Amino acid sequence: MSIPIEKRKENPMGEQASPIKIKKIGHVVLSVSDIERSSKFWTEIMGFKFSDRNENGMVFFRNATDHHTVALIQATEKNQLPKRGQVGFDHMALEVASVSELFKIRDFLRSNGVEIFYEGRRGPGGNPGIEFYDPDGYKIEIYAAMDQIGTDGRSRPANEWKRATTLEEAVANPLPGAEYN
Repeated sequence: MSIPIEKRKENPMGEQASPIKIKKIGHVVLSVSDIERSSKFWTEIMGFKFSDRNENGMVFFRNATDHHTVALIQATEKNQLPKRGQVGFDHMALEVASVSELFKIRDFLRSNGVEIFYEGRRGPGGNPGIEFYDPDGYKIEIYAAMDQIGTDGRSRPANEWKRATTLEEAVANPLPGAEYN
């Protein structure tokens, strides 16, 4: 049911304006039953290009210069595929313009009682970020400064991946060539 525009309130959730300014939806991670079959689908059928595979077998693909726009993980006992008729996905990733915005967003989320279960930087893509759940349990990632892949098609070598467990650590230990603002 939609609410007619004239009946909508300016800010129905209260007076506090949100500092979150999403630049774009960044990537989708899919749990799949056969990662090799799905990898072929995303490259041969959908035209995506392979970027990386991490130590856990997660595979990353791109359709432009972002390190990845689609990633695949093998479904396991812990991470089951949705049953037919059910809808599900691993997480939604939203890009913001700068790492400094991530700090503001983290503080805003915490001040509003949202538990952040991950922050920092993982491996492929080199992007600092935060992760939390929405009220229905959907995982959301907000990140900035993802590696870009040029026309040569090469991604950052795995020996340059530096994990960080906080945003502060990610900023204090940037990846070679990364500029965090």
